[in-house]
Amino acid sequence: MESLIAGFNDQLKEALAIGQNASLTPSQKPIENVLITGLGGSGIGGTIIKDWLSDSCQAPIIVNKGYGVPGFVNENTLVIASSYSGNTEETLSATEKAIAKGAQIAAITSGGELEQMVENVDGNIIKVPGGNPPRAMLAYSLVQQLFLFNHYGLANVDIEKEINTTRDILEFNEKEIKREAKDVAKGLKNTSPYIYSLDGYAGIGTRMRQQLNENSKMLCNSQVIPEMNHNELVGWAGAKGEISVVFLRNEDELDRNRTRLDINEEIIQKYTSNIHHIWSKGDTRIQRSLYHIHLEDWCSLYLSELNGVDPVEIEVINHLKGELSKL
Repeated sequence: MESLIAGFNDQLKEALAIGQNASLTPSQKPIENVLITGLGGSGIGGTIIKDWLSDSCQAPIIVNKGYGVPGFVNENTLVIASSYSGNTEETLSATEKAIAKGAQIAAITSGGELEQMVENVDGNIIKVPGGNPPRAMLAYSLVQQLFLFNHYGLANVDIEKEINTTRDILEFNEKEIKREAKDVAKGLKNTSPYIYSLDGYAGIGTRMRQQLNENSKMLCNSQVIPEMNHNELVGWAGAKGEISVVFLRNEDELDRNRTRLDINEEIIQKYTSNIHHIWSKGDTRIQRSLYHIHLEDWCSLYLSELNGVDPVEIEVINHLKGELSKL
């Protein structure tokens, strides 16, 4: 896992080349909405892409994380199926249902049943390198989704500039990123972490939670401001045990939300002093998000070391899949 996290910059470079060389066919009919379907390490990319593009994409973007598809899916729906292995059963089921409804299909995968399924309907496929934990291959999923949105005329992102600028930022700040990640990891050890991001960056909070779940073997929670101000903030009155808090911060925060965060912190300080602010670097939401993702990944690795656990091992998930395969 350490080598995979350290190779994030190289993954971004390779992902850019894959997208630039992808052979994609044009849309069959006008696209009125987009459904991104995928789960876990393969699915988080859809959540983050929605954060990146919702403000500019003229078609609504829905993220799907189950066996079925919404009733609105039809021939004017672009369905992007993201399964790193190509064998995620929920994604295969959703894709099959989308095909039956006449949707336009595109897939990001390393192969498996998904590749064959999409080939059979002449859908677009972008293949990525296989053989690694899906959660460590997020760079490929994110970049390929950007290429698909550009290809279908749903976005106009200068992908090459975004990725190359991000790579420069990460390379220049790598030592600082690892130092901060290590400091935060020390603060989160033996606690229940609560991770808060602001509206527009929900995906990076979810990503950190998932990485702490899988790599660090920790239960934790992630929520978004201002939504959590209408429910979870009240729940802090019942806070028990050793709790830590991470605020994921960005320079483009809405003033109103920044004020909310300050007030939130005043309230939360009554229940824990173990509070961390992680600030991103970059000029765009894409650059800032990728900075956060890289730092969060290092943090999860350092926590796995502090917790004395194997960051790659996911036997409980394999057990679940094995039991389901018996049905």
